[in-house]
Amino acid sequence: MRISTFFYTLKQGIVNIFRNKWFSLASIATISSCLFLFGLFYTVIANFQYIIKTAEGEMSVTAFLQEDATQEQIDQLGEMIRSRPEVSEADFISDEQAWAEWAPENIGEDYMDIYAENPFEGMNSYEIYMNDVEQQQSLVDWLQSLPDVSEVHYSEVTATTLTGVNAIVAYVSVGIIVILLLVSIFLINNTVIIGISVRRQEIEIMKGIGATDFFVRSPFVIEGIVIGLIGSVIPLTAIYFIYIEVINYVGIQFPALTGLLQFLPVKDVYRLLLPLSLGIGAGIGFLGSFITVRKHLRV
Repeated sequence: MRISTFFYTLKQGIVNIFRNKWFSLASIATISSCLFLFGLFYTVIANFQYIIKTAEGEMSVTAFLQEDATQEQIDQLGEMIRSRPEVSEADFISDEQAWAEWAPENIGEDYMDIYAENPFEGMNSYEIYMNDVEQQQSLVDWLQSLPDVSEVHYSEVTATTLTGVNAIVAYVSVGIIVILLLVSIFLINNTVIIGISVRRQEIEIMKGIGATDFFVRSPFVIEGIVIGLIGSVIPLTAIYFIYIEVINYVGIQFPALTGLLQFLPVKDVYRLLLPLSLGIGAGIGFLGSFITVRKHLRV
């Protein structure tokens, strides 16, 4: 395509939007509505999965060491644990550190002196955090097989619950997203069909004077893409400001929930939502106009 032809089709595509402004507005409104629902649902699911992932990251497996384990054995075990692919972090907790952290919170510093000996003596351990809670059981089985590990503490119920909730959220997310996309394609396709049907005579005249299919089709395809992009930018802008306002409102009105609800930063949400929404909007506009115009060119 020559540059002059490209700019001509681009200009004609934009002119078509204003020439048929009511149909264009209907298409933009349809795309915006569907992508707005899609964007809201995506932000909710993304934050829900982020909360679950944060909860998973706070879960730990405690591996208690044999009392007669030497410092060399302790260090070697730590290296082995940290080398595991499912382990994100492993902190060594000595018996003195365990007592110093547990006592003030549970019995108070004033009563620590009544203990002549450290009740945690010989209970050195590794506090292990995982990348994926689904791999907890394999880690526990491996730890229990090590001769330098005397006991392993972990929460099987919590891990199973988080894994189940995460799977349910994933399945529901895919299902609802597919439904929203199918509804969007159906509504936009019908809107584009109505708009292009009004210009049926225009297409026939252009074909009658010798215009190629590509030349006739291009402005309408450009029109569909531009409408799709406009229809996706509107909900993206609205959701951006709504999301920020919701975070600020929750932080001000419900400060107690700040520690429980960790919202995903807006830049992390839009890292995927922005290209996804723009791609969906442009793709639907392209497919709707391309398929419909191609059908009319057969007349």
